[in-house]
Amino acid sequence: MHLTLQDAEALALKNHPRVLAAQDVASAAGQRITEARSAYYPEFMGDVTGSQGNPQGRIGAGYLTDSRLFDRFGQGITLNQLISDFGRTSNLIATSRFRENATEQDLQATRYDVLVAVNTAYYGTLRAQAVVRVAQQTVSTRQLTVNQITALAQNNLRSQLDVSLANVTLAQAQLLLIQAQNEVQRSYAELTRTLGAEQTATYELVEQPLPPSPTSDVEQLVMQAVQARPELASLRLTLQAANRFEEAEKDLSHPTVNLTGVGGFIPYIKQETLPRVIPSEYEGVGVNVQIPIFNGHLFSARRQEAHYQALEADQRLRDREQQIARDVRAAWASAMTGYQRLDVTAQFLREATLAQQLAQGRYDLGLASILELTQSQLAVTEAEIENLSAKYDYQGLYATLQYMIGGLR
Repeated sequence: MHLTLQDAEALALKNHPRVLAAQDVASAAGQRITEARSAYYPEFMGDVTGSQGNPQGRIGAGYLTDSRLFDRFGQGITLNQLISDFGRTSNLIATSRFRENATEQDLQATRYDVLVAVNTAYYGTLRAQAVVRVAQQTVSTRQLTVNQITALAQNNLRSQLDVSLANVTLAQAQLLLIQAQNEVQRSYAELTRTLGAEQTATYELVEQPLPPSPTSDVEQLVMQAVQARPELASLRLTLQAANRFEEAEKDLSHPTVNLTGVGGFIPYIKQETLPRVIPSEYEGVGVNVQIPIFNGHLFSARRQEAHYQALEADQRLRDREQQIARDVRAAWASAMTGYQRLDVTAQFLREATLAQQLAQGRYDLGLASILELTQSQLAVTEAEIENLSAKYDYQGLYATLQYMIGGLR
């Protein structure tokens, strides 16, 4: 499967279950705004009622009432309309809107998490593939060395010890190849997971250009992270939602004014039970003002609960800001170390290659032992792996730094 980093990121954002779940959460939060706003609209209910009772019967238990029981059938509608609750509904709507915006920021944070995982897995797979190529080349080179020394030993120009030591280095290279191939399969599995795919595939990945060096001003990166990280934006919106919900809970102590209306008709009343003195049509309207007086300190407790929830949201925001500042500084230090490592490993490879060439020449002239030759070969292999690792590690560290400052898109 041919795959660029951009293609991998697009696939992950489209298919990863965490992203899809976060999208559903954001969509559900959007419906809560409509739920809160529904209090502004009239509520209509249809009623169909039938009853049967003994003649001249009265309700004798339960509520204080003198209602008669009689056979009848009627139908109508009931209207309930909120006139005013002195700001509670508007505060609840604002709370729902802030929470919806917070879930959208959570969705963006989830996208960031998935993107940095894709970048890490992508560069890890590139590194594993490169190590396999190094291991294959090492096996080929050492096999050639074994063949040459074996031929020389057969002509009594080299000892059997040289052949044995050459075979040892060949076995080491073969073990390195086996381990590298195993790491490639592990990397494929991890990359598949980050893409949100079901089946593991073999990927042909495209090399990415080396990113620039990190900026030297880490405090500027910290400020950028505080402004750009979606987690912090979500927590700020959550704090605003908590503050508006606290205001809504305070409004519980205010009166509530409701309008109630009814209307309909009664097509049937049993005449022998009750003469037709009730009109066949009915309508009525009333306004009710409900004033809270005492309910066992329920409303005051709810206000205090909302107040403490707002304080908690504020402290969580402060804690997350401090964590992100720490993470940015740590990621910046790691990226700087990774960038500096590039020159060191490149120098390591140049020196190891030169030493191996010199050792090979000395061995061919009979001036050096097989130990010098094998040690130089081991050093070249180690230097090649370190050089490749430094490249791909830095690309991953730079992507992590961009994630920390909110720079991934």
